[in-house]
Amino acid sequence: MEIEALIRAIPDFPIPGILFRDITPLLKDKQGFRQAIDLFVERFNGQGIDYVVGIEARGYILGAPIAYAIGAGFIPVRKPGKLPHQTLTEQYGLEYGTNSLEIHADAIGQGDRVLVVDDLLATGGTAAATRRLLERLGAVVSAFAFLIELDGLHGREALQGSDVVTFVTY
Repeated sequence: MEIEALIRAIPDFPIPGILFRDITPLLKDKQGFRQAIDLFVERFNGQGIDYVVGIEARGYILGAPIAYAIGAGFIPVRKPGKLPHQTLTEQYGLEYGTNSLEIHADAIGQGDRVLVVDDLLATGGTAAATRRLLERLGAVVSAFAFLIELDGLHGREALQGSDVVTFVTY
């Protein structure tokens, strides 16, 4: 089974002109979900990753089982006001606006090796903001891993100098 067949396209979501790649059918499918997680695990198991950092919200769905499977801890990066302790904040641009992300100020230690996981790489703004947060905490970003890449939006350019792994490209 190809996981790409379980990703549906939703036109004009969340705003007109955006073609949203919806992974909920993939998550619902037992074999498809396992296959998707296994792609990440096969690529990053044994790489000395201390923490998997999941970007809200679909990055949590993928990142937590990956962290468990590779023997790493899991760190959430969230939208503002969702974390209960002292945080660091970074702003970023989306293909349809701006937002910001937060991480607990004590989430990562100097030199910790992290894998950043999210469902989709578009413009790279979210991932680049996450990298800035992690660098402020002294982490070493081993790689960025995304289930999907929207190649035409050139998100890799925002992550130059980093290992970027994707499994499905549109």
